[in-house]
Amino acid sequence: MDLQEIRNQLDVIDRELLALYEKRMDLCRNVAEYKIAVGKPVYDGERERQKLEAVKEMAGEDYRQGAVELFSQIMTISRRLQYRLLAENGKGVETGFCQVDEIPAKDVRVVYQGVEGAYSHLASLEYFGEDSSLFHVKTWEEAMRAVEEGRADYGVLPIENSSAGAVSDNYDLLIKYHNYIVGEIFLPVRHGLLGVPGGTEEQIRTVYSHPQALMQCSEFLNSHGEWSQISVENTAVAAKKVLEEKDPSQAAVASEAAARLYGLQILREGINYNRNNVTRFIVVAKTPMYRKGAAKVSLCFELPHKSGTLYNILSNFIYNNVNMLMIQSRPIPGRNWEYRFFVDIEGRLDDPEVSNALKGLAEETAGLRILGNY
Repeated sequence: MDLQEIRNQLDVIDRELLALYEKRMDLCRNVAEYKIAVGKPVYDGERERQKLEAVKEMAGEDYRQGAVELFSQIMTISRRLQYRLLAENGKGVETGFCQVDEIPAKDVRVVYQGVEGAYSHLASLEYFGEDSSLFHVKTWEEAMRAVEEGRADYGVLPIENSSAGAVSDNYDLLIKYHNYIVGEIFLPVRHGLLGVPGGTEEQIRTVYSHPQALMQCSEFLNSHGEWSQISVENTAVAAKKVLEEKDPSQAAVASEAAARLYGLQILREGINYNRNNVTRFIVVAKTPMYRKGAAKVSLCFELPHKSGTLYNILSNFIYNNVNMLMIQSRPIPGRNWEYRFFVDIEGRLDDPEVSNALKGLAEETAGLRILGNY
């Protein structure tokens, strides 16, 4: 056939398909109305599995896989419509969050990991100010526990770095403890090589710092093969160790603020290889709240280890025109090759689009948690 004639016939078929699609979606509206009336869930995995098996059997051998994919997408779109209708009729996800004008930041107790001069300390000062009541603990888990138990109103923890990536342990702590993200701070990272006063770079044999700081400065540090690199709890602990031991063969990778605080000499400035290095810190609280100007929602959920599950779940964001900002995965302890996903999206919990997307996630995932809106 002539190409134009083929295209004309395709146009006719497409119009027929579109009319049938609209007719099918009208029936899906009726399904949603029924489910709203009787309280039945939208997602019926067994029904969809049977439907796709039937489609596979009916389709010609050359087109079976494509037919299954087509009908899988049609049913997915149908569910998205039904979730939206349920949310619009007050059957959305109950988040438990309250909206506030501003996150309370006066006369509060703030906990961070490390000691004075650590980047978590600097981030806490950046968010809460010099007059805030700060105290420190040895580990990030102790900080999360202090917030959950009410010994601190807020905790400040690093969650990702633009060079070294996610702080994986802290993602796990967001699951282990029932605290909520209420704010974030982006802190530029500028590491220096700090030594005892009067010491020189040539005398150094051992360098101490947090593992991520060592990683962020690996280009410079690895150029000195004679130096041993030793990990400690954080950068300020490294600076404090160098100060206390007064050994010119020891140096710390830490902030220039730590150098001033502990009276150390900056032997080399800006040794991190990425001059635009930034660490994102989160502020967590025990109360699930979000301010009116919040623009980011953090979520986590689990999925079965099956082909297409993540793709289908993310379509909830596409259908509702919700922009996804980040996705991370973490293995689920005790369940080999199964993962928990952490996702950041744009929006606020009272946005209709976000509410609709959350309804879909709640029905089709396991362990959905809203980690915060900030």
